[in-house]
Amino acid sequence: MAGTTIAMSKLKQVLRWKEEGYSNRKIAQLVGLNKETVNNYISRANADSLSQKELLQLDDFVLDIRLRGGNAAYTDTRFEVFKKHLPYFVEQMADPHNHVTLYQLWIEYKANNPDGYELTQFRYHYRQNTLATQKVSTILADLHVPGAKIYLDFSGDKLSYVDIATGELIKVQTFVACLPATDYAFAMAVPSQREEDFVYAFIQCLHHLGGVPKIIVPDNLKAAVIKANRYDPSLNQLLEDMGNHYGAVIMPARPRHPKDKANVEGMVKTIYNRVYAPLRNRLFYSLSELNDAIAEQVKWHNQKRMQLKPYTREEQFLSVEKPALRPLPENDFEIRFRTRLKVQFNGCILLGRDKHYYSVPHQYAGRQVDVDYTRYLVKIYANKECIATHVRDTTAGKYTLINEHLASHCQAWRSRSKEYYINKALPVMEEMATLMSYMFTTGNQPEEVYYNSCEALLHLQRGTDPLLFQEACNAALSRGIYSYKFVKNIVENKGYGLMKKDKPRSPKTSHDNIRGASAFQ
Repeated sequence: MAGTTIAMSKLKQVLRWKEEGYSNRKIAQLVGLNKETVNNYISRANADSLSQKELLQLDDFVLDIRLRGGNAAYTDTRFEVFKKHLPYFVEQMADPHNHVTLYQLWIEYKANNPDGYELTQFRYHYRQNTLATQKVSTILADLHVPGAKIYLDFSGDKLSYVDIATGELIKVQTFVACLPATDYAFAMAVPSQREEDFVYAFIQCLHHLGGVPKIIVPDNLKAAVIKANRYDPSLNQLLEDMGNHYGAVIMPARPRHPKDKANVEGMVKTIYNRVYAPLRNRLFYSLSELNDAIAEQVKWHNQKRMQLKPYTREEQFLSVEKPALRPLPENDFEIRFRTRLKVQFNGCILLGRDKHYYSVPHQYAGRQVDVDYTRYLVKIYANKECIATHVRDTTAGKYTLINEHLASHCQAWRSRSKEYYINKALPVMEEMATLMSYMFTTGNQPEEVYYNSCEALLHLQRGTDPLLFQEACNAALSRGIYSYKFVKNIVENKGYGLMKKDKPRSPKTSHDNIRGASAFQ
């Protein structure tokens, strides 16, 4: 029957037969169990850090916790579908005017989920939910009200992954959250404990929970608390904004009061045992790959039956905690940073966090401005008026410019292109424009490389006799030498010998020692 457990004596018999080398099918026949049940317990025994011989030496209670922390049905993929519908089932059964039965609900559930639980399993999981609801102790209820608090912390030890491109071992921080009323856990790895990583992890946690607790209790993290104070901590404005966005109160744990954060510190230790330890010998090649593995281990922890309780943390969370959470707002909290910067004389501010430059209207050069930036946008204010908006770019040492922000001469400089120079040269001298065109089209360098040559040609033309400059350009075109240096040399030599070199030489005299004037032409 679904959800029932076998006696420990029978479970030990399964392990002993397996130790003797029998197949799972044969063991199922010998002890009178379903083959899939035998497969499940053998798999759990094989995955345990202890050998089968060592497992058999454990007391029944200890062995029960290690191998049967929760019924295998709890981790069935069908349970993920079932729990999404569970609030609806509870609501329908709670209303006496519906006159509905579990059987009727199962018929409707099965019609929409043909691969879902059969009736016996359906009833079992529903009753587990009811049991978890009824079995909350009065002490727990007094201390931790469902949906009231969530505790947040970072683990002390770090996990890591290998950067495929460099082979470098990248160490990361592990964000840990715990709902004290049900001991439900969440964990994920992030690059650092910086504000944006802390808030990002918290947002992912809320999405996982499907709601918002009333009180957020961070430990005294650098990302969360600027200066720890026993009774009135100075909160980072970012954290205050986040609490206001989600309609939650921020209440950091008091320093030197371990009971304030006992749940999350206990959860950190649990994460070490149930996440760090199983993953210690595995290699990961991206942060997302590492987080997938963490999520799988945490899911196993939440779906493992708790000691002395006939239900799992997830069952209790779904039954008493999740319904008490406040709904998520329509939009996620957007991390917002504020700073005050001086506009440099190049008309840009330098955002130190990214080491990236952003332009402002050039008339603000040398003035102080207020900068408000999120993960995606940078807004710059002067006298409470927004004077510039940019898409955030985290590329260090680069510039994000708006042409209209620049002075007129800078705008002209920024607008340079092949067409810009050809159009500028054409009204002055067609030959110069043609030379520039060939310079861009026949060269094998990026277009920007030839901008200075074009500027030099324009400058040279302004100080040169028009006929001489025209002659120099024609010479460059006829020889296929599309170079500023070639034109410059001709101009500096006043065109000497230019036309003479193009004339054919006269035939030599019959005597090598006699040379006429023509020999020098």
